[in-house]
Amino acid sequence: MVDKSGGTALVLIDMVNALAFDGGEQLRESAEAAIAPLLALRDGADAAGVPVIYVNDNNGAWHYERSRLIESALAQEDAPGHRLTQALCPRQDDYFIIKPQFSGFYATNLPVLLPQLGVSRLVLAGIAADICVLFTAADAHMRQYDLWVPADAVAGEHGERTRWALEIMRNSMGAETRPTSDLTLAEWLARSD
Repeated sequence: MVDKSGGTALVLIDMVNALAFDGGEQLRESAEAAIAPLLALRDGADAAGVPVIYVNDNNGAWHYERSRLIESALAQEDAPGHRLTQALCPRQDDYFIIKPQFSGFYATNLPVLLPQLGVSRLVLAGIAADICVLFTAADAHMRQYDLWVPADAVAGEHGERTRWALEIMRNSMGAETRPTSDLTLAEWLARSD
């Protein structure tokens, strides 16, 4: 079998999320707008054999593991993020890493998993663009990962701060930030050849 993944992994940040916090309601609209691009990325990753890695905040539930985090988010049916979690719920074969802070690399096994998967390139997507996505991108950049952060597959509370974060990732980290409407995962993978 030919490896079509191009040493790439799709990292979905904080997608299991009830958004039940101050600012969660403001985040709902941009998070829901990102659902279709996120699902397209995930489908493209499946088709190309690209690993899908969920990196999710523990939401202060230090005793929780994957299934309890998912159950908790889905149980909050009136929460702003219920639709988001339903649409992007991790599947059985997806990797799932719980993070205690903003960056997906901080105090997690992500830095151990990526080399085991042969990954040198990351597609980062999720919420919030100006916090967890930005911090994860910075840590990935310092570890010399090639980055694509699709502008339409990230969400934030404030459009201006999301644009600012994307600009930092593009200009300071060399990240590709074109939206999935301008660059497909298949095209991104082809760039690694």
